[in-house]
Amino acid sequence: MFNYELFKTETEINDGNFGDALQQALEIEIATIPVYLFTYYSINRSPNQTAISSALITSFMAGGMGMEEAKTKALEMSAEVMVFANKAGALIMSVAVEEMLHMAIAANIKQAYTEEGPQIIGRSPSSWPAYLPGHDPKFPIDRRPLSHDQLMTFLKIESPKPFAEKNLKTTVIEYKTIGLFYEMVKAYLTAAQPPCDGDKPQLLKGNGYYAPNNIDTLFYNKEHKPNFVNAEDSGDLVHIKNAKTACDAIDIIIEQGEGNNAPGFDEHGQVNCAVYDGDFDDKSKSEVSHFEKFSRVYCQLRRLTEQFEQAGIDEATFQSFFIRNFKKNPSTSEYPANLQALSTLIDGVYSYIFVMIENCYRKTEHTQYEIFMMGVHKSMIFILDWLCGTINGYTYTDAKTGVTYTCAATFQDYQFGLMSSPKSQLLALFANALTYYPSLSYMQVRFDSLPDVSL
Repeated sequence: MFNYELFKTETEINDGNFGDALQQALEIEIATIPVYLFTYYSINRSPNQTAISSALITSFMAGGMGMEEAKTKALEMSAEVMVFANKAGALIMSVAVEEMLHMAIAANIKQAYTEEGPQIIGRSPSSWPAYLPGHDPKFPIDRRPLSHDQLMTFLKIESPKPFAEKNLKTTVIEYKTIGLFYEMVKAYLTAAQPPCDGDKPQLLKGNGYYAPNNIDTLFYNKEHKPNFVNAEDSGDLVHIKNAKTACDAIDIIIEQGEGNNAPGFDEHGQVNCAVYDGDFDDKSKSEVSHFEKFSRVYCQLRRLTEQFEQAGIDEATFQSFFIRNFKKNPSTSEYPANLQALSTLIDGVYSYIFVMIENCYRKTEHTQYEIFMMGVHKSMIFILDWLCGTINGYTYTDAKTGVTYTCAATFQDYQFGLMSSPKSQLLALFANALTYYPSLSYMQVRFDSLPDVSL
């Protein structure tokens, strides 16, 4: 919810605005989550290899290539697409998972240093395009399917170096990169040594709250060997007890996002597709930074696009093999009634995750554990993921343009009312969706077992 001004004239972090700066940091992290999730679900991670090979064989033979050579080459190229689609999805989800970690780290810091604690409910972007609060230059962030342009937006978000852009007006603490913003926070912490209360509830390491990998961060290479994208030693939750632990936690955010020595954009504002050596965010040197993850997806997508164009298959056809036809920045309200019911339920689940996380900062350790393990993890993996897979199986026709799109989860912020508990409202949304999709009844027990928490 970035429609208010955190600051008007201050351009540095000081005693007066430190708490607001921490809230700004928290909302920077939250802003990325729906965008990365939307693009992740636009990827068909199991494309139809037969359809890809058939299109290539037809194109090769039309150019004069013999049948056997065409089959061999088509099989090789289609296999590359299969691996790429699966790996690209894993990489993007791996970043989304770490952004959830960054949100929790920022929330831990705000909890330890401010009286009001982290404000998480209702802070997901409410209008699109969205903007990172305070980023200079200001640039639009859209929910849209995987593409070169979308990956360029991701790279701007994670850029380790400043870059040029139009529209420089901002109303918050300005920063050139997210890393530089956090360096400002670290500088204030080190110099001012503000009082810190490490006894208030935080999300702590060792309780299983943060898991770097799940089924969606797994991909299979050409040899069909499974690979998890995130490394176990790249970072975890940190108990904020003083300025040093806060700075150590911030370093995790910076290193996972921007990396240590990624070159960033070149002098022309383009991606350098050379493979970088040493830009790892973990001690075992097995996981690269967000910026490099997106760089590798961008460069591989560009290389494959060019290969398919040389084979006689245009970019739109090539991308249709593994990228769903999502509309940019769709709204739940524009879907037909049946899909509105399903989309609203997804919005409710997505928003309830933030309700549960904020509640963790008000609860004792035992209650907190129940909320997170029985609520947040279950919602992300066993409810949200399944519902997104369901809605992706439907299409709708845009009433204004007449264009038919694949239906996408919108990840809009659902506004829970105050007259009843958020869980009871979520159960009502589920009951409404069941009237259109009775096959979802198997999820009743999952919804019933969610923790009942307040706003």
